[in-house]
Amino acid sequence: MPDITIYHNPQCGTSRNTLALIRNCGAEPEVIEYLKTPPSCETLERLIAAMGVPVRSVMRQKGTPYEDLKLDDPALSDAQLIDAMLAHPILINRPIVVTPLGTRLCRPSEAVLDILPAPQQGAFIKEDGEQVINDKGERVAGA
Repeated sequence: MPDITIYHNPQCGTSRNTLALIRNCGAEPEVIEYLKTPPSCETLERLIAAMGVPVRSVMRQKGTPYEDLKLDDPALSDAQLIDAMLAHPILINRPIVVTPLGTRLCRPSEAVLDILPAPQQGAFIKEDGEQVINDKGERVAGA
């Protein structure tokens, strides 16, 4: 199975669901609990570049010091925003998954399905009860 890495927060339901979907395709990813082991500046910059998204779209606002640090200021540069995420890893939105098929912020968790190198092996129901994968390993319509 190709290498898969997830930047994971075990306290986050979306992150737990994403990890479970990865495992449901038969893969055992490298799990990086980024709050315990934050990425380096170079790694964070590489992840953001690989996702092809603005730095701000990788920042988490809810339950973080985002407002206290006034990170909504449009004058802040990407480098300043990255510095804030490095100083406060809780500002990094999760989960970020890296596979040979791409790098993606997997919100919602089923976004990981687009970059997994192997099909789902069985049914999958998210923690909230929403079915994402049926008994045949197929994505459920709308998921």
